[in-house]
Amino acid sequence: MIRAMRTAASGMLAQQMQVDALANNISNANTTGFKREALSFRSLLYRTYRHAGGANGQSQSNPTGLQIGSGVEVSSSHRLHVQGDLELTGRELDISISGNGYFALQMPNGELRYTRDGSFRSDANGAVVSVDGFLLTPPLTIQPGVTEITVDQVGIVTGRTADGGTTQLGEVRLFTFPNDAGLEARGSNLYVETPSSGPAVARQPGDPGTGLLRQGFLERSNVQVVEELIALISAQRNYEVNSRTIRVGDEMLQQISNLIN
Repeated sequence: MIRAMRTAASGMLAQQMQVDALANNISNANTTGFKREALSFRSLLYRTYRHAGGANGQSQSNPTGLQIGSGVEVSSSHRLHVQGDLELTGRELDISISGNGYFALQMPNGELRYTRDGSFRSDANGAVVSVDGFLLTPPLTIQPGVTEITVDQVGIVTGRTADGGTTQLGEVRLFTFPNDAGLEARGSNLYVETPSSGPAVARQPGDPGTGLLRQGFLERSNVQVVEELIALISAQRNYEVNSRTIRVGDEMLQQISNLIN
């Protein structure tokens, strides 16, 4: 009974972490560029009472073994980098990615971080920055007097000058990784590369394996609230069943205690 209670407790802990992950997904259902997170589970160690294929007392081998597991644990979490819906905003510096790739932002310490959030602004110097003021990389500056900013699908940025002509302001580059799932989230819609993700590779939008840009759109979260709620209900039921197992084990221990007394 003690083993059953500990096994059930591991299941309750795993389901609690599942609920935590689902709650984070649901709370970010309207976060621009957010990618939902999923947990993976694995069984804990098994106690073997009889080996499959081992000899029995009749000089025959056991066709099956006898093993009892000791529960479950969360083995890892991974983000599902699936395309979210594109929402029309009409703002000149709202840029979404249709396909693979990330924007790069330069932190104050010079470190690069990556995002799917294309909500950009221009600062007092005309530099294009994120909503938190981090510089877009490669740098892009809107010169004084330039209006009607246009960003085409392959990242060429142009604007209209005061004399009615057009001028190229720069280019928007995307960055891809050998393993997107290996990126580490740091909050504020930002990711950092890790040894698992591999190094960032700068690409022009539209290159093979790289998405295209859509000006005036933002990528919505890829969280499907209905699916998350169904998973939440399932996790709740699993939690309840494991708690019931603990109660059953406690009742059995009480019966044994009554027999002894």
